[in-house]
Amino acid sequence: MAKVLFVVSGAQYWTLKDGRRHPTGYWAEEFVAPYTVFTGAGHQVSIATPGGVIPTVDTMSLRPSMTGGEDISLKHEAVIEKAEELRRPLVLRDVSVDDYDVVYYPGGHGPMEDLAYDRDSGKLLKDALASGKPLAVVCHAPAALLATRDVNGNSPFVGYRTTGFTNDEEEAVQLRDKAKWLMEDEVRNLPTDYSRGPVFEPYLVSDRNLYTGQNPASSGPLAKEILKVL
Repeated sequence: MAKVLFVVSGAQYWTLKDGRRHPTGYWAEEFVAPYTVFTGAGHQVSIATPGGVIPTVDTMSLRPSMTGGEDISLKHEAVIEKAEELRRPLVLRDVSVDDYDVVYYPGGHGPMEDLAYDRDSGKLLKDALASGKPLAVVCHAPAALLATRDVNGNSPFVGYRTTGFTNDEEEAVQLRDKAKWLMEDEVRNLPTDYSRGPVFEPYLVSDRNLYTGQNPASSGPLAKEILKVL
């Protein structure tokens, strides 16, 4: 049995460029699909958030129009309701990569509000990369890589092949023009060797022990790739 750490945003909103607070959190599928894959294979999942706050699911991610149907939405809700780990998250500052076999970051717009600036998350990401253990990051969660930069702007992720939520996908959900900054732009500027696939279709990139997925549809396939490594 492997131990898998989910590092989840604690944000309940995303501040837009006009100052408005857009309700958000973690994206349901990006929690549910990997959680189901890992626990279904007999692995243990723990969850950590900044400050140990209970994470909020983005309600938009549970709409049938977003999940692909009411049955899928109900299944996502059922998994979230039964996942007791979500109600007792660990404090991110207190966790150590040494205690886990895999680190996984789900997305949603939440990471653009907190994890992109969180130094504890930045340290954990650097430690995970250096450990050689699988590090998986999906959708908007590559924004968390921005917090790995030092005072000179250097990051150990520079030059790594990555993917993540595209500007075109942000346009499709009508938030591109409202954003202070875009995940794709900033991860490219880190700089990483960013690539992408068709909008809203699964697309994975791996480079050494870093595994990234483009969008919600990539989260399940990403977890299955990690299972192969385990």
